[in-house]
Amino acid sequence: MNRSAEDYIKTIYTLKMKHGCVHSVDVAHELGFSKASVSVAMANLREKNIIEMKKNGEIEFTENGNKLAADIYERHSILSGFLQKVAGVDEKTASADACRIEHFISDSTYSGIKKFVRNAGEYVYKEENEA
Repeated sequence: MNRSAEDYIKTIYTLKMKHGCVHSVDVAHELGFSKASVSVAMANLREKNIIEMKKNGEIEFTENGNKLAADIYERHSILSGFLQKVAGVDEKTASADACRIEHFISDSTYSGIKKFVRNAGEYVYKEENEA
């Protein structure tokens, strides 16, 4: 999966969480791309069986597409949270940097960060309850 496709998938996923339904024009607006560019990207995602388009133009994930989108979103969230909580980076910068990092980080490094974040969360939670 290339970086551009992952960005489209993550955008669709986050828009669906915010608004419930998503159309190509919503994706174009969110990313600042032309409707034509988004249309080409949506065709590519349909060919890869990641999304389906309803008759009313609403974008829906296939079963496999939904799993992929959830994984991409989780990766972004973990990395963004790591940069905010561990590195002290502000939310906007952390999100932008996570967007770049998530496409190039190795699976083993990501797994290590994910494990660290989860363990750190448990440690913080225990520490707060013990106080």
